[in-house]
Parts: sequence; structure tokens; C-alpha cells
Amino acid sequence: MVFNASIHYRDGALMIDDISVELIADEVGSPVYIYSLKRVRENLRRLQRAFASIDAHIHYSAKANSNSAVLRAVSKAGAGIDAVSGGEIQRALMAGARAEDIVFAGVAKTRDEIDYAVKSGVGWINVENALEMEHINAAAESLRIGEVKAALRFNPQVEAKTHRYMSTGHGAAKFGMTAASIGRILADCCRLPQVNVAGLHMHIGSQLGDTTATAEALSKLLALAKRYPQIDTLNLGGGLPVAYRFDETAPAMEEFAAEIAGLLRGYRVLLEPGRAIVADAGMLVVTVLYVKRQAGKLFIIVDGSMAELIRPALYQAHHEIVPLIESCGDTYTAQVVGPVCESADVLAWERELPRLEVGDRLAVMTTGAYGMAMASNYNSRLRPAEVVVEASGGSWRVSRRRETIDDILRLERLTSE
Repeated sequence: MVFNASIHYRDGALMIDDISVELIADEVGSPVYIYSLKRVRENLRRLQRAFASIDAHIHYSAKANSNSAVLRAVSKAGAGIDAVSGGEIQRALMAGARAEDIVFAGVAKTRDEIDYAVKSGVGWINVENALEMEHINAAAESLRIGEVKAALRFNPQVEAKTHRYMSTGHGAAKFGMTAASIGRILADCCRLPQVNVAGLHMHIGSQLGDTTATAEALSKLLALAKRYPQIDTLNLGGGLPVAYRFDETAPAMEEFAAEIAGLLRGYRVLLEPGRAIVADAGMLVVTVLYVKRQAGKLFIIVDGSMAELIRPALYQAHHEIVPLIESCGDTYTAQVVGPVCESADVLAWERELPRLEVGDRLAVMTTGAYGMAMASNYNSRLRPAEVVVEASGGSWRVSRRRETIDDILRLERLTSE
């Protein structure tokens, strides 16, 4: 069975490119995240080709997966970086991204973060409120540097058809500004000579499978941009969807690009996909600890939890789960649950699985995005190792070792009473 160009069964063993997943788990242990850099680069190239007919620039959204190996891979493949914190800017620079290829976004940037971004020379800052403009201007003046390019984030007040936690472009969301607020900033921006407002930014949510909301929001963005001749750049954010179920097909990016290309001619376009580049390049490998029958239910208790992968608990997200050794035998319906002391610690509900025994391993699929990036130390759990299979497909390495309890405790000052 083939899941995508990099993840498939070969002679009954789950492979990631040319590497046995079981081999990695034997050496590194579980839970462990594994990413195919080959798949990451293929996904990026597909997006670059899809938008090649317009002046479009891809900025990978680091919040999806900020592992340094992933950041380095996308930077080397020609993508910029979309960062939403000072820490992500620093990670991107350390991974080899050029400062001018970094866009700094975020609804609540601190003064220190703005100072760091300006000093680092990031290419753009996406502005979400008027006071932010003051802070950027003050940072540029203090550092005695030239103009800082800024894009004002527009909230088009459009409700995207996605999970309510992923919808960011409606009126009740904390993100962006109305057209009236943007108009007031632009009317007053001559007072802030160090800030060059040359763009508008928009991002209405994630997993945007229905293009109707995107088209409506884009129409409003274009109408706003046409009022201001100094606007030559439109940042459309991310939100491109991926398929999390085996029976789903994500909308073709080529079709979406073709729909909007004609509307955007004459503008420089920035895109900030994250999930669409890295999600299906990754998996979380877990090991069965116990098999438990109770109250008519079957529980497969594994060593991975909501601390390692919070998406099912937070978004009721679906992730397919497959065994590392392909099975054609009998199946049963089971709940795949973790060790965390929360009833929400369920990785899969009512899932059809082959018969499993203690020690068997499973792969939780399509977890390259918002998996490790959202992991925590809840219950004092140790965040898992991350492994990358190199772009050649034939070798792998640990890109982030598994945490130890010493890693967690060294930040605490323990004193005797």
C-alpha cells in the first residue's frame, strides 16, 4: 500500500522513503517523530510550480514545524520563512534563512521581539494594530536603520468553513484590522517615516477546503488594495488544506492558483503555507503498552499521548493509524489512547485496526505539522525525539534528541526548606 510518494509498505514493512520505520524505532525508541525531507521538498516544489505564472513567493510557516532540519531544507529549496515569534526568527536565521526572506507576523509582538526583528533586518513585518506601527518606527529610529517594510493585516470579516479554532478572518477573531482601521493608519503613516507600508496581509484560517470563503475574502482585499496606490504586495497567508483521511483528496493547488492568478497580476504575492508542505511528510511512531477490554470497548494503550500530539484532543482531528508491519488478518474496532491522566487523551476513536499485541508499533500519520510543534511536558512527560530522513531518501539522523528529566528540571531552582 502506498500512502504518498515517500511513505508506503514494502514487503510488508512500513517505509519512509528507503528507510524502514521499524529500524528507526528500534534504534531511537518511541514515541518518535519521523519526517521525510524528500517529501517536504516535493510538496514545496509543487506549490512553487502551481504559482509560477504570477510573481509569487513562498514563505514556509515555521509554526507548523520549526525543526531546524526542516527549516534548512525549505530555505535551501528557495522558500522564505513566515515567523510568528522572535524565537522562530532566531531559529530560521540559525537554519540558514536570509533575514530579508523572513516575514514576521503575530497578533501580539512584544517590544523586544520587534526590536530584534528590526535589528535582524527581516524582510517584512505584518502589522495587526496601530500601536505596533509606533513600536516599529521607534525601533528603526533607535537602531538608525532605513525603512522597515510593513504589511497591514486585513480582517475581511469572512467566516471560513473550518474548525472554529482555525477560523481567523471573521469579525469576532482577534486577528487583523478592519478596512476602516487600515484606512486610518495609512492616512497617518507620514508621521512614521521609518515604516514603509507597501503591502496588505490576509489569513482567514487553516484547512480551507472550500474556496468560496477565500474568494470572498480575496475580493475584499483587492478592493481595499486598489484604494491605495502605494500597496504593491499582497500577502495571502496560508491555510492550504491537506487530506488527513485515506478516503479524502485535498483540492489541487494548481486549480486554486489558476483561479486567483488573473486577479493578482500587477501585485507581488506572498504565500505562507506550512501544513501543505510538511504535514504528510511526517509520522508519529508509538508502541502498544497494554490491550484492555472494558465496558464493551477495546482500548489500545500506547506510549504516545496528547502531550506529544494534541490535535485530536484540541481540534477533534482525525489521523489515520497504521501498523508498522502490514496485516491482512482479522480486524477489530478499538480506541487508541495514551497514558496522560485526561479523558481527552485519545488519539483515535472507534478505529478499525488489526489485532495488536503488547510491543507492536503503530504510525500516526500526517503529523508533520502541528505535532511536535505543539508538544508539551504535561504530566512531566519527556518530549520525543525527532528524526529526519535525508532528501536522498537513503539515510537518516536524529535531528532533535529525546528530552531527559534533567532537561526539564534544570530550569527550576530547587531549594531545600
